[in-house]
Amino acid sequence: MTGDELPIGRRVARWRVRRQMTQQMLADRLRRSKSWVDKVERGVRPLDRYPVIQELAQVLRIDPELLLGRHRPPATVGTLAGVDDIRAALARYGVRQSPVQAAEELRRQVGHAWLTYQHAHYPQLVRVLPGLLDGVQGAQIPELLVQAYRVTSSLLVKLGEADLGWLAADRAMSAANGDRVLSATAAVSVGQALRALGRERLALAATVAAGERLATDRQRPPREWAVCGTLLLQAALAAAGSGDGHRAEELTERAAGIAVRLRGYDDPHRTGFGPVAVELARVVAAVEWGDAGAAVRRHPAIVRRAGWRLLPAECRGAYLVDVARAYLEVGDLRGAARALVDADSVAPAEVRCRPSARTVIAEVARAHPPAPAGVARLATLVGLTR
Repeated sequence: MTGDELPIGRRVARWRVRRQMTQQMLADRLRRSKSWVDKVERGVRPLDRYPVIQELAQVLRIDPELLLGRHRPPATVGTLAGVDDIRAALARYGVRQSPVQAAEELRRQVGHAWLTYQHAHYPQLVRVLPGLLDGVQGAQIPELLVQAYRVTSSLLVKLGEADLGWLAADRAMSAANGDRVLSATAAVSVGQALRALGRERLALAATVAAGERLATDRQRPPREWAVCGTLLLQAALAAAGSGDGHRAEELTERAAGIAVRLRGYDDPHRTGFGPVAVELARVVAAVEWGDAGAAVRRHPAIVRRAGWRLLPAECRGAYLVDVARAYLEVGDLRGAARALVDADSVAPAEVRCRPSARTVIAEVARAHPPAPAGVARLATLVGLTR
């Protein structure tokens, strides 16, 4: 029997095992009973409501279409197929695969990888990273190791490979070797990966602790305060995801206080931190916390700000997908469709390669009345059918 022919309960069980989760672990993350999970997997309890399927898919970190027995579109499969090469490169940790390259050449390659990520050219980056990881792991330069592992972790989280993203983030923290600034930048990736794994409270603890360690030195340059502000925003998102809206607001306000003091700093740590980034985090935190109405009210003013178009395409595209989620929550299908189409125009790979974006497209495309033509086109492009 092929994967597409399996009953949906068997698919749940298969993916649960692949994610190394027990039935109790899955039940805890879903806030349901172990008995419920067992009945679903045995087919005793039907899975016939799409929101429940979506919730299961989110915990299992897969596209809902995989639980429904539909194939991924070729473009997404092609992108994710290269993840195995990244996994192999990470498995070669500490093993020199080629002659040590000059530090400046490696620094150039790391910078190019970050630019590729910030422009949301994810299929290209998947091809580049294995060779880059081999290079920096051979050279063993802490700064470059941290940066390479961080961009690897960020990409893997985007592509729904949070477990592997966590491994790369943890490698970044190890490579920092106790350096306070490098450890703080690595903690940004640790927080992102833990949030993707559904471990918001751990993400909150890790990012707050790293931010406090960095903030103890009041004489630090602006670039390092930007790292501190970024950690606070990651902590705010983690707090919102765990249901603590008041803590999320407090942390965001602290980040805003840092942002207003920073002007024209260089950004070697690739934080993208600033006043507009804070406002984006406010909206995303509201979505995570469940206050979609507040997110929708704040959104229009943000895209009119001068700094909006200065943000990386990756950042804008990811934000617009989150905004589409907010519009869905308040029942505004046209607003959701508009945000998705805008995201696709800014960063196509954000919409076409990410499982989380495909989930939003699927919800809008299946809604009644029929979704606008722009979303119908996106649904076709990513292989979704009504």
